[in-house]
Amino acid sequence: MSFTLFIAIATGLLLGITYFCYYSFASFFGITAPASRLITLALFMFFSLSFIFATLLSHWRENIFTRFYYAASGFWLGLLVNLLMASLAGWLVISIAGFSGHKASNIIGVLFFGIAFIYSIYGVWNAFNPQVKEVSVRIKNLPPGWEGKTIVQLSDVHLGHIYKADFLRKVVRTVNGLKPDMVVITGDLFDGMDGSLPSLVTPLNDLIAPDGVYFITGNHETYLGVDKAFSILEKTKVKILNDEVRDIRGLQLIGISYPQRGERKSIINTIRNMPGFIPGKPTVLLYHAPVRIAEARAAGVNLQLSGHTHKGQIFPVNFITNAVYKGYDYGLYTMGDYSLYTTDGVGTWGPPMRTGNTPEIVDIKLH
Repeated sequence: MSFTLFIAIATGLLLGITYFCYYSFASFFGITAPASRLITLALFMFFSLSFIFATLLSHWRENIFTRFYYAASGFWLGLLVNLLMASLAGWLVISIAGFSGHKASNIIGVLFFGIAFIYSIYGVWNAFNPQVKEVSVRIKNLPPGWEGKTIVQLSDVHLGHIYKADFLRKVVRTVNGLKPDMVVITGDLFDGMDGSLPSLVTPLNDLIAPDGVYFITGNHETYLGVDKAFSILEKTKVKILNDEVRDIRGLQLIGISYPQRGERKSIINTIRNMPGFIPGKPTVLLYHAPVRIAEARAAGVNLQLSGHTHKGQIFPVNFITNAVYKGYDYGLYTMGDYSLYTTDGVGTWGPPMRTGNTPEIVDIKLH
């Protein structure tokens, strides 16, 4: 019932935003003929509902049509957010001009819509060009062999209809250029869709990391099916951490899988019940979402690596993720002997677009 209510509210909100953007578009561009307004409204509504249909269709079958339809409908969603901002800005300027006794031309709204479209095109380019983010973290009692060593974090790649093997191959080349000692993938490697997924992950075998490549699940692996994700990755060099701990040259690496639907998971109990876990030993925790921070600190975690939030992915959604994750939605936070780094991720979900933030490959130096 709660899921149905969420879908109903989300759909209602989407249709409301769509109508407002349509109304603004028709007003700014001077579309007055009833037939033209009806056609414009129908197109706006069709594009806005297309992502739902495209998602269902892409789950049913993968081909060049479904991939294009999914990408195009995703782009529209991102564009719609920018059109909403353009509409609000246009009406605000027109209203301010009206209150001051001046009549503002609708060309102002047209200008804002043009900026929104250009900004969206930039967002698509930005989404496919992740940058390296350098981070330095101090860990209490770090083994001497790890001093100055590097962990590279990848998260939220979302391989599927949008991000393919060529994209991952480019990411792998960048990672190898950093000469990491270890690579960790903190969930949502897959987008949660069926298709030729085994061929998409083959570039992972080209990763060069003396201390290994490790993976934990995110929420999108639960949509795809955790067993399916594991079976795909077991054919690669990637080591899966499914609620388990590994000793990596004196550094304790813990990987906790994302909870399955309806599952409640206590981080502190999961860690303390792990065979081989040694309290007080320098510990790095891989957990997809930046949550349960107090539990991680109480369990003795020194560094938690998370993702999931995309830092909102599209401006101004970042304000929502910041509120939902209580300020821990992006960046490095240090509290005593505990540090958390939340990355905004490599790829995207839904709109193949990033505005207001840059996708990143995280280069973490330990001290």
